[in-house]
Amino acid sequence: MIVIVLALVGAVLGGVTAARRKGNGFDIAQYAVVYAIILALIGLALTIGIEKLAA
Repeated sequence: MIVIVLALVGAVLGGVTAARRKGNGFDIAQYAVVYAIILALIGLALTIGIEKLAA
């Protein structure tokens, strides 16, 4: 659940960042994907850490 939420937040942040920098559609899509991947990986690490602490 954390992974999905952070991936969506990353996609939105990436899209907004690229739009603020006056990027075209491809720039916005690339930023959205990269930010989503980065935040999804952070969410994955958080999820694994939480599971390890709970066990």
